Amino acid sequence: MWAAGAQQPRRAGLALAAVAAAALALALAAWRRRRPPVREVLFFPSRPSCTEALLAEAAGLGTTARPCPCPLPRVDSSLSRLLRHLLSARRSLEICLFAFSSPQLGRAVQLLHRRGVRVRVVTDAQYMGLPGSQIGLLRHAGIQVRHDQENGYMHHKFAVVDRRMLITGSLNWTTQAIQNNRENVLVVEDAEYVKPFLDEFERIWEEYNPINYRFFSKDDK
Repeated sequence: MWAAGAQQPRRAGLALAAVAAAALALALAAWRRRRPPVREVLFFPSRPSCTEALLAEAAGLGTTARPCPCPLPRVDSSLSRLLRHLLSARRSLEICLFAFSSPQLGRAVQLLHRRGVRVRVVTDAQYMGLPGSQIGLLRHAGIQVRHDQENGYMHHKFAVVDRRMLITGSLNWTTQAIQNNRENVLVVEDAEYVKPFLDEFERIWEEYNPINYRFFSKDDK
């Protein structure tokens, strides 16, 4: 009797916690519906800035993370804003890139994968094998990656976050492009523009299905 009575407050506390979590989720969904859609243009090269705190927070470390010893300033930059848009993903992330070697963006994509976000990557077969490419690390982490088997390049540079936000422009996700090149990135929440890019991604994803790969030409048979 005493044990059963002692469990009642605990059960009530768990029930209240569940109700609070559900209310918070509903409030967050309502806030997302009310806020204006994202419309942003980012220009590169990005000003030097430390992104360690941003990535640590996304990893769930929060205030327990050690201060980064690097000398870079903790300021807003095109790279940090791009990272924030990527890290806003909650359900899915489709990435279609020619070249991907940025360690910061690679960490962000792996963090999303570990968080349970479905991540799919399409890339160029020739460039994914270059030194410094993040593609091998993404595959090792369990992220799905498909590549072309064509003579031409897979030269797209876009990503779609949660099937609602399009990130596209001239930027390859490389340290060289981020730090040195004149590049642009458009970030927009607009179904009219998101849908064609999603359709293109799904078309390429199916076309690059490994079951369609040809390792020998017909003449070699």
